[in-house]
Amino acid sequence: MANLKILVATHKEYIFPNEKCYIPIQVGKALQHNNLGIQGDNEGLNISTKNQTFCELTAIYWAWKNNFINTDYAGLVHYRRYFSGNSILLKGKRVASENELLKAIDGYDCLVPKKRNYYIETVYSHYKNAHYEKDIKLVKYIIEQDFPDYVSSFNKIMNGKKLHLFNMFVMKTELFNSYCEWIFHILFKLDNQIDVSNYDTYQKRVFGFLAERLFNVWLLKNQLKVKEVKIVNIEKENLFFKVIGLLKRKFFSR
Repeated sequence: MANLKILVATHKEYIFPNEKCYIPIQVGKALQHNNLGIQGDNEGLNISTKNQTFCELTAIYWAWKNNFINTDYAGLVHYRRYFSGNSILLKGKRVASENELLKAIDGYDCLVPKKRNYYIETVYSHYKNAHYEKDIKLVKYIIEQDFPDYVSSFNKIMNGKKLHLFNMFVMKTELFNSYCEWIFHILFKLDNQIDVSNYDTYQKRVFGFLAERLFNVWLLKNQLKVKEVKIVNIEKENLFFKVIGLLKRKFFSR
């Protein structure tokens, strides 16, 4: 029977699903004084010190470079954000179990969050209004130079209005390894070309933001068969303020 490992990225103590497929990992552990008593992203080959800019990608990199994923499927979720299910009750919310995820992915290459629709702007204009446009322009240049066969998919995603967000997934392990090769090539090259020292705490998460967009490009280019799954947020989200923030960025851009 197929099996999977799903990293649960966290930076603080929390309640995690009590199921063996979920592996909590302390991200940015090299930068923190607290030890959560769980797996850290600072062992072996790692980029733990880059967590402020790479976000949950430090967990992905650690798992990839240290061959941690020795199962059929690899995944990533967050301590407060999971794929929806019926089996596991976590702080009053229903989270998908290993069996539910394996059933869901049967016949597919990858499970992804349901797309967010920006409605009033494109993926590119949203990024331009919310972050630094120069960074995504550099990403496009890197793709043009190093992965020219991805340019068409990049343009299609950027001109569209929908995205799978959160850098969350469950996918075949061989695809996980392939994705890591591609995404970190781009992001490390960009890391050598931009200076984030003057970015505020939010904008310093630049590589995490860009990876959300690039994951969609990679899915499209490789024509992967994906299945969308609802996301469960363990903590409350204020959607009203999210919408207000989107409108502010749209009409009063940076």
